[in-house]
Amino acid sequence: MPRRKQPTARQVRLGVELRKLRESAGLKAREAATLLGADSVQMSQIEFGIAGVSEARVRRLAAHYDCTDDELIQALVTMATDRTRGWWEEYRGLLPTSFLDLAELEHHSTYRLDVEFLHIPGLFQTEDYARAVFSYRVPELPSDDLELRVRHRMDRKAIIESTTPAPYEAVIHEAALRIKVGGRTCSRTQLTRVLEFSEAEHITVRVIPFVLDDFAGATNAMMYAGGAVPKLDTAVRDAPHGAAFIDSEAQLGAFRTLFRKVEAVSLDPKESRDVIHRLAKEL
Repeated sequence: MPRRKQPTARQVRLGVELRKLRESAGLKAREAATLLGADSVQMSQIEFGIAGVSEARVRRLAAHYDCTDDELIQALVTMATDRTRGWWEEYRGLLPTSFLDLAELEHHSTYRLDVEFLHIPGLFQTEDYARAVFSYRVPELPSDDLELRVRHRMDRKAIIESTTPAPYEAVIHEAALRIKVGGRTCSRTQLTRVLEFSEAEHITVRVIPFVLDDFAGATNAMMYAGGAVPKLDTAVRDAPHGAAFIDSEAQLGAFRTLFRKVEAVSLDPKESRDVIHRLAKEL
């Protein structure tokens, strides 16, 4: 298969998972390459996502690595053979690749968990609210770039507005609900939109109130995307130059534990809607 100039995060993740299986089997890259009739350079390219890999090769490697997790193997085969060109491709060359990678991750996710402390979750944001958030970026974005980011954020709503949406749970601190991003009118409209989303069967919104005693919480926002199997889950953190994708089992476990802790101290969905409704009326 031809080499890729810029593999996507999903293609890189496939390579990472194949490398994890190889290392668990105690094999070196050159030994695994021999099993495919390839060399160590080709094996390295596969494991870095630079080169594609066929279904037959994925299954051959899994067999030699003594992997008996059929669901994981099938999920890796799906990743290897997937040729989806989603809506995000129209932004290629216009926005940083992290924007495209995030949209692709969301498209393939089986569920989503978000925790936000300062802003309304991106999937809930109105155009005006998103525009206000992006306008605070330093250095300031040219107007065309800013509008591209706003449009991309609106397009991302596809995962919760489609006919077969993925379950989505958002935990939002009261601070994010009270901060008047874009002004009073923008904030009121935004809170109303959150209330509308919260009525959907596949969406759960919980609020962490200011009055909560002894809450240390998470240090910053968190996004968690469920994979086809738990081993392919992904956590996402904001980084200086875009989103940082996290795939190590230890860190994923820590993120799941942290989410459960934050969820446990938040208000239930009905109480949360009552708080949001009250705050919207105050505006």
